[in-house]
Amino acid sequence: MNFTLAFTHVAKAALSELKKSPSLEKRYKAVKKSLRFLQENPKHPGLQTHQYDSFKGPMGEKIFEAYAEQNTPAAYRIFFYYGPQEKEITIFAITPHP
Repeated sequence: MNFTLAFTHVAKAALSELKKSPSLEKRYKAVKKSLRFLQENPKHPGLQTHQYDSFKGPMGEKIFEAYAEQNTPAAYRIFFYYGPQEKEITIFAITPHP
């Protein structure tokens, strides 16, 4: 089941910053790989996708967190929700784990 990925301006900017920075090349590759997995199967075991209860999407959607990196200081995470279109995932943040 493939999904279409949509990106908020914030997510696009974060991805662009990762791509531009040579020192973050490894992290950029990890994020791109995770986005591919997310598009193909949001429940892929390597993503460790789980619901994130601290906030909701703009229309009250459930928010999910997927891992782009693991066991790494400040590992990158991808935050997303399903929709607004059917078979669409909106990526609203790509950020290092605090």
